[in-house]
Amino acid sequence: MTDYSPNSALADDLNQHCACSAVDPLALKQTLAQTPELASWVATRTDTHPHLFASTMVFISKEQRLAMQSVVSAVHGLSQSQAWLSKTLAYAPSIASVVTPKSQGVFLGFDFHLQTDGAQLIEINTNAGGALLNAALAKAQKSCCALADPLFEAVSVPAERFDETVIKMFRTEWVLQRGDAPLRTIAIVDERPSQQFLAPEFSLFQQLFERSGIRAVIADPSELVWRAGQLWFGDQVVDLVYNRLTDFYLDTSKNVAILEAYKADAVVFTPHPRAHAIFASKRNLTWLSSEAALIELGVPANNRAALLTSVPQTIMLTTGNAEELWAQRKHYFFKPLNGFGSRAAYRGDKLTQRVWSEILQNDYVAQMLVMPSQRLISDGDELKVDIRAYAYEGEIQLFAARLYQGQTTNMRTPSGGFAPVFSLPD
Repeated sequence: MTDYSPNSALADDLNQHCACSAVDPLALKQTLAQTPELASWVATRTDTHPHLFASTMVFISKEQRLAMQSVVSAVHGLSQSQAWLSKTLAYAPSIASVVTPKSQGVFLGFDFHLQTDGAQLIEINTNAGGALLNAALAKAQKSCCALADPLFEAVSVPAERFDETVIKMFRTEWVLQRGDAPLRTIAIVDERPSQQFLAPEFSLFQQLFERSGIRAVIADPSELVWRAGQLWFGDQVVDLVYNRLTDFYLDTSKNVAILEAYKADAVVFTPHPRAHAIFASKRNLTWLSSEAALIELGVPANNRAALLTSVPQTIMLTTGNAEELWAQRKHYFFKPLNGFGSRAAYRGDKLTQRVWSEILQNDYVAQMLVMPSQRLISDGDELKVDIRAYAYEGEIQLFAARLYQGQTTNMRTPSGGFAPVFSLPD
């Protein structure tokens, strides 16, 4: 490698031909161990989470970075539009319309596959996990070789300021709903939190909030009580719930206390059901990839161009088009309407008749298949790359990559897992 000009070809060349090993294991261990609650986990991490962190980084070009930011900006602009709200909420459960919080929803996750001159949006998530773990990972980088030194010196990794960014985001959510009222207690809520794969991150959030003067607890929904017009955790009133649940519309009985508090506007709940309907329903991708729909929605020409360039064609699976889509299945990826974590999502060329019959009984979209780019990890060995952009109010806060094998992202691939993203200099 001799040409260090910041262009798409260089980023692609680095990803495909430079088997960099850039994570400093000792630095990563020290960063994570700064949280006392993680001390025992850090000591056993290679046993319990052996494939959580990859040993290399992923490079993106200026063009790819700008393409992803253009998509995030365009989607944010749409979310402020009454036409978009009417269209998305018309298909959402009533809870998304009954409650109209002023808060935006923290940690939107825009997932992309890289292309040489841009990126393709695969999906949007409203409770995208892994942000603090990826920030810790980004702080534990080292230059992999002398040839890469100029790149490392020129690349700005925002992880050093990410804690500050996160606190500002949560405080903004609070102020949007409560104005100048004091924010005293945050509950980080997920089902069986200690058993979740990303449970260590909950402790990172708890420490971050408490360093900022906010009490924080980690809770299962069953530990929260709706009483006397307030949401309680033990003897503490909960002011804000950081929602990590995958019950996006609070349908299940175990979440009834949260639901009652949310409907009564007794707690700031983020991200909330309305945000999921506006951003994360897979149905939305059918409009984001349709020129006719975008024109009807009044999307400005520049935003329309950004979306049509970067969102693969997506259509609803119906009885009317099922036969045609089955015949063309090799060109599509099939996803459940309100799915998460790649569950029940299938590449068309892997489908069997049995699975297809099950898909037809549920609400699915068919998205034009976009193959992921590849990252060289050792001589001759490559892994697939997925890029996640964590965003808030239309701005990307942090990029992270996931390296994997198989149909969809996972944390079970040797040498795979979360990887830091380096944007080549302008």
